[in-house]
Amino acid sequence: MSGSQLTIPTGREEAWRFTPLPRVIGLLDGSIESGSTLVRNISHPDVVKVRSERSYANLIAPEDFAAATAVAKSAETLLIEIPLDTQVVDPILIDRVGANTGTASFERIAIRAARHSQATVVLHNSGSAILAEDIELELGEGAHLTFISLQEWENDATHLGRHQAVIGKDAKLTLIEVTLGGATVRLLPRVNFTATGGEVDAYGLYFATSGQHLEHRVHVEHDQPHCRSRVTYKGALLGDSARTVWFGDVAIRPNAVGTDTYELNRNLLLSDGARADSVPNLEIETGEIVGAGHASATGRFDDDQLFYLMSRGIPSTQARRLVLRGFFAELLRNINIETIEERLMARIDRELETVPA
Repeated sequence: MSGSQLTIPTGREEAWRFTPLPRVIGLLDGSIESGSTLVRNISHPDVVKVRSERSYANLIAPEDFAAATAVAKSAETLLIEIPLDTQVVDPILIDRVGANTGTASFERIAIRAARHSQATVVLHNSGSAILAEDIELELGEGAHLTFISLQEWENDATHLGRHQAVIGKDAKLTLIEVTLGGATVRLLPRVNFTATGGEVDAYGLYFATSGQHLEHRVHVEHDQPHCRSRVTYKGALLGDSARTVWFGDVAIRPNAVGTDTYELNRNLLLSDGARADSVPNLEIETGEIVGAGHASATGRFDDDQLFYLMSRGIPSTQARRLVLRGFFAELLRNINIETIEERLMARIDRELETVPA
């Protein structure tokens, strides 16, 4: 399906039925005026090539209306290229800051990791903004790329985005998405393999408070043999109208023999009235696989963990916070950048101060 065939969502479509469409429709139908791109600061080693490209063709055309709109309305694409056989030690940092919600921004980013290269790219979003984006990650043969997307928006922001990865032979992607801010955030991580031996580890963390709608829809397309994927997303919800949506779709096509895949979603409800929708899906079209599975759980605190801590003299409120820190810390460790991990945990701690005893 091409972007030109897409129509404005009505909310009845399966892909949009959980999204609060009145919150985002102005970004889709053009009733919110287009503004400038977000303020952007980029830090990168000299060996990495960064430039703006006015004509960039997607490897995979978006099937999402918001992403297609971003492609159509963006003036240019930020192109980041990691050269052949290059190991980039320091992370490439893209810092985007929104200043208002009066106009909409439409942005495209393309990251190309050439054959046998290795790098980490961190995209940090903050401030107030209305944003539709399309991000494409291309991994050449044997490349290792870590892409970290941090949504630390103010709680009036709207963010709709597709994060599409195309993974070559024996290449490995580590995808980390952390969403702690924004009134409405809807992200679509997508993975396609183009050759045998590709791997992806996708991690997600989200914390929704009252009034926030945080939605993550992951799709992994296994249509090449002997590829591996692991998807692990965890979320917590606090507040009467806190809402999260997680979809995990994994498709294993007939020629994807030797596939090894597993997806997991866990949600903690910290107050009455919070709602978490979790929908894992597996579509398997061949029986010649290493393994395929999924798990989903939504509930409250682990009573055994709380009892263990409280039996050792730790007050109830502190015990709950410790359990939550442990719940999130497991995923945060995958970032491997201490300053970012500490900043994110500090924000989570501020949210946890309001957790009821």
